[in-house]
Amino acid sequence: MVVTLKPTTVILLSSHCFSSAISIGGSYTSRLALPASPRPRFPHVQALPVTKATTSYNDEHEATDRNNHVASGAAAAPKTLSRYEPSIWGDYFLDYEPKPLQRSEKWMSARADQLKEDVDMLFKSCSCTMERIILLDSVQRLGIDHHFKKQVDIALNQIFEDEFSSFSLHQVALRFGLLRRHGLWVSPVYHADVFNKFKNEDGSFRTDITNDPKGLLYLYNAAHLLVHGETSLEEAISFARHHLELMRETLKSPLAEQVKRALRVPLSRTLKRVETLHYISEYKHEERHNPTLLELAKLDFNLLQHVHLKELKYLTRWWHDFYTCVGLNYARDRLVEGYIWCYAVYHEKEFALSRIFLTKQLMLISLMDDTYDAHATIEECRQLNAAIQRWDESATSILPDYLKRFYTELMRVFKDATREVTICDTYHVAYAQKAFQDLSIYYLQEVEWLNQNHKPCFKDHLRLSAMSIGSPTLCVGLMVGMGDLVTRETFEWAASYPKVAIACGKIARLMDDMAAFKGGKAKGDMASSIECYMVEHRVTSEVAIYKILSLLEDEWKTLNQAPFDHHTHLPVLQRIINFANSMPLFYREKDAYTFSMHLKDTVDSLFVEPIPM
Repeated sequence: MVVTLKPTTVILLSSHCFSSAISIGGSYTSRLALPASPRPRFPHVQALPVTKATTSYNDEHEATDRNNHVASGAAAAPKTLSRYEPSIWGDYFLDYEPKPLQRSEKWMSARADQLKEDVDMLFKSCSCTMERIILLDSVQRLGIDHHFKKQVDIALNQIFEDEFSSFSLHQVALRFGLLRRHGLWVSPVYHADVFNKFKNEDGSFRTDITNDPKGLLYLYNAAHLLVHGETSLEEAISFARHHLELMRETLKSPLAEQVKRALRVPLSRTLKRVETLHYISEYKHEERHNPTLLELAKLDFNLLQHVHLKELKYLTRWWHDFYTCVGLNYARDRLVEGYIWCYAVYHEKEFALSRIFLTKQLMLISLMDDTYDAHATIEECRQLNAAIQRWDESATSILPDYLKRFYTELMRVFKDATREVTICDTYHVAYAQKAFQDLSIYYLQEVEWLNQNHKPCFKDHLRLSAMSIGSPTLCVGLMVGMGDLVTRETFEWAASYPKVAIACGKIARLMDDMAAFKGGKAKGDMASSIECYMVEHRVTSEVAIYKILSLLEDEWKTLNQAPFDHHTHLPVLQRIINFANSMPLFYREKDAYTFSMHLKDTVDSLFVEPIPM
């Protein structure tokens, strides 16, 4: 069953909010207590009494404890060889100096500001719907739309309201996809009428549109924004895919590369910044490309890359100290890979605080996952969960020695976060903490099943493992520090684990299980969803994988439906969708988080190599 947790009320201080910003290497000085969390209920897990949370560490303890951990000689984790390869990055970003750019950062910022004014004029000078559609599509795919939020909203409303008639498959599909991505519903009746222009009387697509590869590509990508019950769009996907596969070897660049990428992963399911890099290199070949947009895109990417490098430097130092301090040498050392996941959620400069705290949450989850799955005994798992539910410094007394440091540092990370967010946003952290406590229960449930040699049915397995993958937890945690874009109502909604968060978890779980099944298990945890399905239905792995692929498509449809069902939460939904869209990068072929060499080229292109101007 899915746990729905009603967070306790947090008392806010009567104070004006101060600017939400991250100072690399620094910290705020406010001291805000994190309230005790009610213990959510989960079957087969015996609840321990909840004790009152301590209000704060002593300042003296806080100043000296971290420095004394390693030197104190306290017990570390038992000497166990890690199942995992060491980090391929190590301290690389701690010492890395960005490659010199052709111009100074100051000049680049000033030039970018000039270009933003020019782009603003482009929005104002659009004389027809199609001009707005093409401009908006280019701005978004080049990754500069975050500078033009007001202009984008105005353009979208105009595109939605304006009369539109076109016999170009490319134009019709582009408009359809653009509106749907932004939660503007194009009704089934409307899109059926529009796409009927390209169909025969029997409902099949006309053969003449197979001579329009660009139109087919845009149809293919737009149709992947379908929701449940839209069989006409399923037919469009099959038709477009079939003909794109037939012509893929005859296409010219850059269309050939765009078709190849889409057939691998549809545009609506890609990690935006990776696609942005591709499109920046291809945009100059577009028939109506605008040099102003291209120059701004290159400047913006390089300027943001410097921001991200500073964050990686800070986080590498934090993780080195944390990983050494807690001494859990059996766990995966994957800071850079974890950062990519959070970068996928939001890459914009104004979300630095959120991105950094989300990275820390993800790394804590990774350590906890490896402890439950690959190292701790059943009794140690129960003790760890009991301590996490208590969320009290005194709970270290019930833990084995090697987990005491992890528990203390875990609480410290969340406590530090209350100082770093604005005073009016401190309740954000309490919600993230409760989601983390829920996750511990899900981990323990898996261990209990394994210990009891319990073989869950496929449905029960997926219900639990979609939560234990950690994605629904991070769907709550990613909102911390997002300021006015989120409210207490938004947190209440996310903390109830709505369908979109569960869909994100199922996409992650099913893709992870398929990657693990193909490449061999990396961990000795319970049977995968594929294995459960094979045993329960007595079918081959091929049949099971086919079923998993079908279930995955259902979850993508649920994800596509969410912006229409919860439009008031659109700013958060877009981040959750971004998170889900990172899963193909990590899991399409192999578990690239665990086997991180598969992400090396991606890391190089996003953070190491600037774009030539």
